[in-house]
Amino acid sequence: MFGPMIFSFIGSFTNYNLTSKMDFIGFKNFEQMFFHDNLFWKSFYNTIYFVLISVPLTTAASIFLAIILNQKIKGISVFRTVFYLPAILSGVAVYILWMQLLSPSSGLINTVLSWVGISGPSWLSDPNWTKPALIIMKIWGSGGAMLLYLATLQNISPSLYESAEMDGANSWHKFKSITLPLITPIIFYDIVTSIIGSFQIFQEAYVMTKNGDGGIANSLLFYNLYTWNEAFVSFDMGYAMAMSMFLFLIVLLLTLINVKFAAKWVYYAGGQRI
Repeated sequence: MFGPMIFSFIGSFTNYNLTSKMDFIGFKNFEQMFFHDNLFWKSFYNTIYFVLISVPLTTAASIFLAIILNQKIKGISVFRTVFYLPAILSGVAVYILWMQLLSPSSGLINTVLSWVGISGPSWLSDPNWTKPALIIMKIWGSGGAMLLYLATLQNISPSLYESAEMDGANSWHKFKSITLPLITPIIFYDIVTSIIGSFQIFQEAYVMTKNGDGGIANSLLFYNLYTWNEAFVSFDMGYAMAMSMFLFLIVLLLTLINVKFAAKWVYYAGGQRI
């Protein structure tokens, strides 16, 4: 793990195309990134947009599903299986399926919308809807995190809720004062891993655009996809390694910030903060 990281750090200061020797060029790759490459900022914007929207929505969806599926009703295990299935399906097959679902003319989503008088968007053919389309797909696959929340909810002692009911607490009070504080460790874990994973979005955009070209108006040119294109299409490996180092620093900084502020809101069963 550290070998490639060290190699990328050194390579980020060089002009390197896999076949030539590394020529040291100092900070020119970073200068090109920040001041002369519009596609760099476009890809960075697309990725930030995806992270800021998808992470809160998928976290909220996972918690909501876990609470719903924590009910003790007949056949609940069937529903748990159904909602978890998207988390284990093959990536490429799922993306191809969603391309069909998002088809403007014959896709199931727009067909259902037409039944209620709504004219569906062009989705992957409209730069205003490409990223929301991928965010919807991301929310659909929130069953993996849902399973973590469900396991945590089932470990909460029923006596806590019984005591709250004796004190006159309603469902909202029990959720706010018992459920939410006790699942904050999993929320913290989910947010950190989701941010890291969302910054690394690549496969979806590569499969759902033509040869990974970034889609209409480069609206799906995410950071990792652009890094890939620079490395293995343009063979500007030094520039790609500089981009990877910048992404590493961004993700590291956000992770450290999350860990720093976690002490203010993450609680464990004993009441102590991390």
